[in-house]
Amino acid sequence: MSDPFIFDPSALLKARYGAGQAAPTATAAAFNPVLATLLAHRSVRAFLPDALAAGTLELLVAAAQSAPSSSNLQVWSALAVQDPARRARLATLVGNQQQLREAPLFLAWLVDVSRLQRLAAERGQALDGVDYLDTFLMGVIDAALAAQNLVNAAEALGLGTVYIGALRNQPEAVAAELGIEAGAGVYPVFGLCVGHPDPARPAAVKPRLPQSAVLYRERFAPAPVEQEIAGYDEAMRAFYLAQGLPASSWSAHSLARLRSADDLKGRHRLREALAGLGFGLR
Repeated sequence: MSDPFIFDPSALLKARYGAGQAAPTATAAAFNPVLATLLAHRSVRAFLPDALAAGTLELLVAAAQSAPSSSNLQVWSALAVQDPARRARLATLVGNQQQLREAPLFLAWLVDVSRLQRLAAERGQALDGVDYLDTFLMGVIDAALAAQNLVNAAEALGLGTVYIGALRNQPEAVAAELGIEAGAGVYPVFGLCVGHPDPARPAAVKPRLPQSAVLYRERFAPAPVEQEIAGYDEAMRAFYLAQGLPASSWSAHSLARLRSADDLKGRHRLREALAGLGFGLR
């Protein structure tokens, strides 16, 4: 991975929006290393086997816990997996993703209402509110905010990361591998690989939709959708070709990904899996 602290706002912004798309302008005077790290983010899927330095995990989790938490309820937990055999078994469960085998650290991010459930049980108090959809959604949001704080901290340390959404493809099997019992009030919502990027297999910044497609002012008023995405489809085709991948468009990929229940690769069972792991979702 290239140095995230390149102090060239124009180059970073152009990379973020890709070939042929307009990018916002920014002067060097308005730029700083935090913004450079954020704009240089890319998903790393090729890692060196080197272990993280002692204390890195704890420092990263401190950064994660510095993220906002709704009502400070902190209904999330992170489960660190460093054992190679367990990482290999998890890699199989998420579609044989090699990066999970390579990265020295894998974090499973959990919606975790069990802490409050156990506290209420010990004190003999009711806790009906944990059974509502909003509480689960709160856990998902808090876990995502914490995880992204950790990603930013890891990249500031020169490490690479990649999210693993396929943890939800076989949630019961993943939960069993992680020691999460049925009905526990704990759900593995996504994973994150962390490690040293392999410089021989560098990752690139993937273009995003133009701001005109995602930024609205005062009221929601989208432009015709083909107009919104035309330039982005071309930017993504150019990106894939530059990476030696089959040329594809964002629109075709995205529609195919959500075409049917089968294309969700097991995630259509979310409600059923959540019920089994102790979430009522009233």
